[in-house]
Amino acid sequence: MTQPMIHSDHDADGVCLRISGEMLTQSLEKVEQAFAAIKPQGGKVTFDLTKVEALDTGGAWLVANLAQRVRAVGADVRFEGLSPAHSALLETVAENIPDDPGIEAERHSFTDWVASIGERTVGAWNDTLSMLGFLGLTLHRLVRTIVMPWRLRRAALVSQMEEVGFKAIPIVALMGFLIGVVLAFQGATQLKQFGAEIFVVELISISVLRELGILLTAIIVAGRSGSAFTASIGSMKVQEEIDAMRTLGLDPIEVLVIPRVVALLIMLPILGFISDMAALLGGGLMSWIDLDISPGMFVTRLKESTGIWHFAVGMIKAPFFALVIGVIACWQAMQVKGSAQSVGQRTTASVVQAIFMVIALDALFSIFFSALDV
Repeated sequence: MTQPMIHSDHDADGVCLRISGEMLTQSLEKVEQAFAAIKPQGGKVTFDLTKVEALDTGGAWLVANLAQRVRAVGADVRFEGLSPAHSALLETVAENIPDDPGIEAERHSFTDWVASIGERTVGAWNDTLSMLGFLGLTLHRLVRTIVMPWRLRRAALVSQMEEVGFKAIPIVALMGFLIGVVLAFQGATQLKQFGAEIFVVELISISVLRELGILLTAIIVAGRSGSAFTASIGSMKVQEEIDAMRTLGLDPIEVLVIPRVVALLIMLPILGFISDMAALLGGGLMSWIDLDISPGMFVTRLKESTGIWHFAVGMIKAPFFALVIGVIACWQAMQVKGSAQSVGQRTTASVVQAIFMVIALDALFSIFFSALDV
């Protein structure tokens, strides 16, 4: 392959730039610095391409860009030795070189700051309305599915239950077990100062059954399954599969959203229960090791001090957490705008919003149950 080269000659008519060799993209790095080093001057500038053996889009762009720089200083540009094919390619590339957009100055005025706050507020309000509309649409399809259960896609439901629930059991059980161990260890450290080690059982059971068990399970599900929902449906949106569904008369909410939401509604309480049991097991084991509270004594204290309502409070929250996670994840997927980058952004937003809403909802439930003295 002949290496590309450029030489600059001065004659009576002005400057002659002689370009030779194969001006192909894979070899342009050898002449880029030479092209960049040429300082445009006025007068007449002739581009002699007689000895150019091959020219592709990359080489044409390098020549056209240099010609544009030369014209910018007021020089008269001529081309010589171009074949018809090279001339057509060079002309096409020159016509499509974008103009320099310049750098927009950053806005720092108080008015611009207020305007940006207003834009974000309006955007957040519109997103809230859109999400509420999507929630209403999902609840409508969910009620219709309950009334007409034959409309539910059972194969999709079972598949989602496996992904959401069965495959999440190991991580949820491990998380619950470690939370129980940590609570027992930290509680024992503090309660030993007051000679009240036995109350570590109440500390573990009430905190796990009412709050931590289901809350941390919901956070794990939001990060694990919620992100998967957004990524999978968002990828379908990018590939226009959802538009194809509508063309075929299929409802994307019924086909894609309802099986996922129902799977969450079924499996999140089960995962919460597994997390609770694993946490109690971990707490009991740590109490036995660190405080010499035997398993029998642990179970006895658990029965005496922990009412059924502590467990029921946690389980009541589970369906609401599941609905929030499923709706946010699927709504974010429907907002994907047709690029892989958008899928990633929406997946991140889905996880963040779902976790935030789960924690906020848990706080509201705490206030509600406290007001009821439950």
